[in-house]
Amino acid sequence: MIKRNTLNQIREHVQTHIGEKVRLKANKGRKKTTIREGVLENAYPSIFVVKIEGGYNSVRRVSYSYSDILTETVEVTLCDIDNKIQIS
Repeated sequence: MIKRNTLNQIREHVQTHIGEKVRLKANKGRKKTTIREGVLENAYPSIFVVKIEGGYNSVRRVSYSYSDILTETVEVTLCDIDNKIQIS
């Protein structure tokens, strides 16, 4: 049986990786998913913020709750030079 992460464990894990590059795979419903890369900018008590740089000098910030990771609505993967580590 697989042990699931609790919200506190997910929150602590996200907070240790602030400032690192991540890849987000978000489920938008009805078989629609978006994959984006950005920098984990900040972590608050109930949400975390990812800064995504788009084209034409535009910057976008998206926020997700820790329960999105727990329910697998969002997959957060750390982009390291050598390997990739999944947060959830």
